[in-house]
Amino acid sequence: MAPVGSYESLQAAIQGGADAVYFGVGNLNMRSRSAANFTLDDLEKICGIAHQHGLRTYLTVNTIIYNHEIDEMHRLVDEAKRVGVSAIIASDMAVITYANSIGVEVHISTQCNISNVEAVRFFAQFADVMVTARELPLRQVAEITQYIKDNEIRGPKGELVQIEVFAHGALCMSVSGKCYLSLDNYNYSANRGACLQLCRREYLVKDLESDMELVVDNKYIMSPKDLCTIDFLDKIVKAGVCVLKIEGRGRSADYVRTVTECYKEAVAAIEDGTYTPERIAQWKKRLSTVFNRGFWDGYYLGRKMGEWTERYGSQATENKVYLGIVKNYFNRIAVAEAQMQTAETLHPGDEIMVIGETTGVYRATVGELRLERDPVDVVRQGERFSFATNEPLHRGDKLYRIDKIVDEF
Repeated sequence: MAPVGSYESLQAAIQGGADAVYFGVGNLNMRSRSAANFTLDDLEKICGIAHQHGLRTYLTVNTIIYNHEIDEMHRLVDEAKRVGVSAIIASDMAVITYANSIGVEVHISTQCNISNVEAVRFFAQFADVMVTARELPLRQVAEITQYIKDNEIRGPKGELVQIEVFAHGALCMSVSGKCYLSLDNYNYSANRGACLQLCRREYLVKDLESDMELVVDNKYIMSPKDLCTIDFLDKIVKAGVCVLKIEGRGRSADYVRTVTECYKEAVAAIEDGTYTPERIAQWKKRLSTVFNRGFWDGYYLGRKMGEWTERYGSQATENKVYLGIVKNYFNRIAVAEAQMQTAETLHPGDEIMVIGETTGVYRATVGELRLERDPVDVVRQGERFSFATNEPLHRGDKLYRIDKIVDEF
């Protein structure tokens, strides 16, 4: 299941081989203010594109709901039913019970903190799929899936309840995402989709008597590294997990495509017996090229203490440098025309990435560059130039140069 926060990411998820996508619409989801977001008018178009490519669609309605928002929630779930959303992801009982009452499939969000079989039994009357708490060790996840099979715990559709887990992406210091740090400091509630990620910053420890200030060993002690399970994905599959959820509705389209591709390939490798240490190393290298805070295995393997990031922001090994915009594409000769808008340069042999709503993510090494009809060794700001492509591009697509990052830490 791939995260989608834009039409570019939706195309990237399709290109990456996702089986399902999840996304938020409006104000009632956990990324409503802190990431890209769709409107109610987008819902039918998103579902149309996804269903055309055989993807299931999951709409997040996973914030807490206040009395004055119940009518808004009803309109959203009603529209989800009308356009054929596969299921909604929810944690508030107002959402769960209303969706059940009108026949919309429900998946239980990680915000419900499902940690034991009794919780599974309770929510089985409402939901067919449940996300377990992020803090559970994998052995406890396996115990839950085995209990479901042994006791035939079935959801509203009459099928055995399925367990979903997070496989990759950001981890939060709070319990299953329930945090009040933003609310306490800035009156923006993470539980209302408005997390400001104060935990990701660097802080001083100050002695109030002497005014001495210390930075704690250059560690961001409230900011965990990102979850990465690709090197023990076989254990997750063996534990009976049915859905692998990739975190990142606020991240870029190239992140969505790269991560989805890697995990799709890894699952296929587990099935066909080619899941080897060499391939795992290749996947981790690819995963490190897109946004990440460093990787660790979360709590799945029994750790009691998190691994903290060493610095603020991404530790990706590649950087996208914005160059300009695609102005035209000549399909017959497979040539794109673009306008260089920034004070950067582009040379033959540079690696480029093009991102667009219809294009998704296109990546290639640029060959010959031309101004008018003449080959050139460099393109600079203000110039309109052309280059050959292996796939169709579209007007309005954004063009980037990919630079390798030399880690100085």
